[in-house]
Amino acid sequence: MDLQTLLAYTQKVIAGNDISKTEAYELISLPAADTPLLLALADKIRQHFHSDKVDCCAIINGRSGKCPENCRFCAQSAHYKTGISEYPLLDTPSIIKAAKKAKNAGAARFAIVTSGRSVVEGPEFTAILHALDCIKNEVHLETCCSLGLITLDQAKALKKIGISRYHANIETAPSYFPSICSTHTFADKSKMIHTAQQAGLRVCSGGIFGLGESPKQRIEMAFALKNFGIDSVPLNILNPVKGTPFANNPLVPPLEILRTFAVFRFILPHALIRTAGGREVNLRTLQPYALTGGLNGIMIGGYLTTRGNETSLDQQMLRDLERPCTQPNA
Repeated sequence: MDLQTLLAYTQKVIAGNDISKTEAYELISLPAADTPLLLALADKIRQHFHSDKVDCCAIINGRSGKCPENCRFCAQSAHYKTGISEYPLLDTPSIIKAAKKAKNAGAARFAIVTSGRSVVEGPEFTAILHALDCIKNEVHLETCCSLGLITLDQAKALKKIGISRYHANIETAPSYFPSICSTHTFADKSKMIHTAQQAGLRVCSGGIFGLGESPKQRIEMAFALKNFGIDSVPLNILNPVKGTPFANNPLVPPLEILRTFAVFRFILPHALIRTAGGREVNLRTLQPYALTGGLNGIMIGGYLTTRGNETSLDQQMLRDLERPCTQPNA
């Protein structure tokens, strides 16, 4: 691709127009030598539509393991022997303690994530509502949660207590979803997103790269998110877990990841796009380039079953980039 075409695609997006799937595929297929230029132009799009602030979020694995779903990448599936720690829903004081730690590390929002297909109505769901209310009104953090395939009434209850977003990853492209899970479908994911939106919730939804999907399917995933109207997109990279079917998947090369991130910015110029799980293992020393290549958010403090950077390292990275953190709107 010549420079003028690349600039034309950038100006097209900045002017408020959409690039096509064909154009997006041209961008994601650029050679390694052109990656720095692609990242710079993706960041020009980010600068045009967003401030320089970086949205830092944190999560807690509120209920771990024994999940009946068979997602082939997941350490928490009961279908695989991965040796992770398994436990029921954490008590509220433990969750509050983790939220306070996240706030001290610079997080603007905090999410409770539970393993399993869903959280049923009853004491467990009531306890989650109470914990979220405490985080918002006592710790003063924005709150999110990821509780699986919940009902409309549950989504309305979450909306009532004031959560910022409901998290429901689509994981991958619709065409590739049957290759990663058979116990639920992409249609189930779609229904959950529409249910949350029907309740008046903003939805946070993204996925994972490195599952065996093609570059075209990554583009397909980005356009699916666009069609859902998603404005918060976490992008994970597979950190292969021993015992899962994807344990031997090769790591995605860093420049390939960064090109993918950049193209997501071209497709979703208005979205908050964050780098999340697997960035430390896959991007390694190139982690800062995600934030100079179009992204405006990071997940800090570790993930569901794997460790992340020490938060002091991430904060130093943001200082070196001269990118301030967003502050909680709570």
